Amino acid sequence: MSLPADLFRQLDMMVEERGLPSRSQLIAELIRHALAEHEALTRPEEMLAGTITIVYRGDRGRVRQQLAQSQAEYLKEVISSQHVFLEDDQSLEVLLVQGPAARLKELCDALRAIRGVHQLELVTTTALLPPLHDKGQIKAKAAVKRSRKAGAVDETAP
Repeated sequence: MSLPADLFRQLDMMVEERGLPSRSQLIAELIRHALAEHEALTRPEEMLAGTITIVYRGDRGRVRQQLAQSQAEYLKEVISSQHVFLEDDQSLEVLLVQGPAARLKELCDALRAIRGVHQLELVTTTALLPPLHDKGQIKAKAAVKRSRKAGAVDETAP
């Protein structure tokens, strides 16, 4: 890899400040981040997982209510959320999300449009969460449970 000397110096400083074992590890991380960002921009149907980090003013609950309403419109994409109160009537909320890149962008746009949102950042990866529920496995477990229950009833029958 060929880079200007000043850029290598800055890169090496970043490696040292982060306590990474090598320049290669940092470069790989930066490339993965750039590739995920590229996927989100060029392939809107591509499935991505990631986080949305939001900083906003509390504003007597109005902002929180609007954020919750917007998230409810994207139930398939919002896996979970965590909220903490910050100083000066500010809040920090982190959403774990997964879905098509276009839907995640729409969600971010809807959240950004809420008055009181100060910062919002989407960080994505092309690695996905494993399926949360396997419908086939759930049905099989339910069938086993029903058959055990039926068997127990049959054993007590005269």
